[in-house]
Amino acid sequence: MTLVTAVPVTLLTLLVLSGHWPELRSKVAFVPKGLVTIAPVDVCRVEIRSGGDGVVLLRKAGAWMIEGQDATVPAGLGRHLETALRLVTVSEPAREIPAAELSPASLATFGLDPPATVAVIEAADGSMTSVNVGALNPASTSYYVRVAGRPAIYLMPRHVGEEWHVAYDMTRRLRGSGGADAPSRGKSLVLPVSMAQVWALEIVSAGKLTRFERDPGGNWFRHLGQHNHASGTVVHAADPEQAWIIDAALRAFDTAAIETRVGQADPSQLARYGLNLPSLIVLAFARDAAAPLAKLEFGAPADSLERYARLAPDGAVVTVAEFEMRRLTELLRAVGAGS
Repeated sequence: MTLVTAVPVTLLTLLVLSGHWPELRSKVAFVPKGLVTIAPVDVCRVEIRSGGDGVVLLRKAGAWMIEGQDATVPAGLGRHLETALRLVTVSEPAREIPAAELSPASLATFGLDPPATVAVIEAADGSMTSVNVGALNPASTSYYVRVAGRPAIYLMPRHVGEEWHVAYDMTRRLRGSGGADAPSRGKSLVLPVSMAQVWALEIVSAGKLTRFERDPGGNWFRHLGQHNHASGTVVHAADPEQAWIIDAALRAFDTAAIETRVGQADPSQLARYGLNLPSLIVLAFARDAAAPLAKLEFGAPADSLERYARLAPDGAVVTVAEFEMRRLTELLRAVGAGS
């Protein structure tokens, strides 16, 4: 009876002295339920390959870095990488296709010969797991996934695969591909993720919000009205003419580059750049995500050719070409959403 009374008293004393509950995380064993048994905290190296290219991220002193670079990656990329690692350890397959139901041609059927994306996960003790992400299933709700060394193919929730796609895209964009395309500019790009990973875009201008989304075929349309998607009965089909206009504008915006770097600004300094009340706000969302991948704010003109901007809430103030914001306001007018 004395022991039973002492336990809550001890906990209450610790709560009063420290201001929070005692840290119990280290006392709880990690129990994987997904495809990967390596605990996320033990991962020290991740290689992600797609389409003949690849990126490598290393964890050093608890921080993620791109191989060959000294700086730690931005917080957004770190969060997506940690989420991708956690999802493959805790997400259970919706279905397992055993070896008895597979043939040599099955891998190609499921988009796994070759796989669209490969994530090689390594732990500090030398253990390694390779996760191959293939095609979406016909209902576009799950990805076909194979773990190297296992004869089965698994059907995993779509968001599991999407996190790996986003992490790869953000790393490659930050690293630079070394070619002549937009990602080769690396850190000079305004957006941290390419439009290929963006499935919804919201633009706030003159107090009015306009939302663009992709239909099941990946084509852009302007979303009108409000309704509930939970039932799964709402199917959008983009208007071909308007889809082309939206796609052309967003593909051009994908290459928006930083002109100059002004530096970090605390909240009291934002008014100097017109960023306390931004002229235009852009929010980019990944597929199946409620939180934005990026929030870009445009402020006051820096001069006749450039305008202040920043990735909110923690990004440094930069300047971009004036036409980058004008491109978006012209898009709003082209689809009938401009003021």
